[in-house]
Amino acid sequence: MKTNKIVAIALLSLGMLFSTDAVAQKKEKTVEVGGAPMYPSKNIVENAVNSKDHTTLVAAVKAAGLVEVLMSEGPFTVFAPTNDAFAKLPAGTVETLLKSENLGTLQTILKYHVAAGKWSAADIVAAIKKGNGKYSFKTVSGGTLTAWMKGKDVYITDENGNSSKVTIADVNQKNGVIHVIDTVVLPKS
Repeated sequence: MKTNKIVAIALLSLGMLFSTDAVAQKKEKTVEVGGAPMYPSKNIVENAVNSKDHTTLVAAVKAAGLVEVLMSEGPFTVFAPTNDAFAKLPAGTVETLLKSENLGTLQTILKYHVAAGKWSAADIVAAIKKGNGKYSFKTVSGGTLTAWMKGKDVYITDENGNSSKVTIADVNQKNGVIHVIDTVVLPKS
C-alpha cells in the first residue's frame, strides 16, 4: 500500500512539473513560424524543428552535423531560409549538397547564414542607419552579408549580389534570434 502511495505522489509531482512548464510556455511572448509557436525559452534547434516552413533547413543542419552548435549557448543570429527559399535554387542543388561528399560545402553555406551575437531587427536597422544605408555582418563561415533597407523592409545581400528579404524578424530564442528570409544566400565561390 505504501508503494502505491509513493508511486501516486511521484506521478502527481511529475504531472505538476510538466503542467508548470506548459503554463510557463503559454505565458511567453511567442512568434508563430511555419504554423508553430517559437518559444524564447527554447534554443534555435528546439524551435526550428517545429516549423513546417523550415524542414529543408533542419534536414540540412542535421546532415551538416551542426545541431549541437546551434543548441549551444551562443548567442547567434540566424538568417533562416524557408523551404520556398531552398526551392528557388537550381534543381538538384539541395539533394547534391546533402550528399556526404559535399559536407564541407554544406557546412560553409549554413554557417554563412549565421552571425555571432544577438542582432535584433532594431539593432540591424540602427546599424544600417549609422552606416549610411548599409551594414555588413561577418558570418560564422568568415564571409560577409550586407544588410540594407527598402522602405521599412530589411534585406540582406550576399557576396554574389543576391538579396533576400527578412519576412519574419525577431524570433527570439534562448541562445539568440532568428530572422526568417525568403532566399538562400550564398558565399562567394
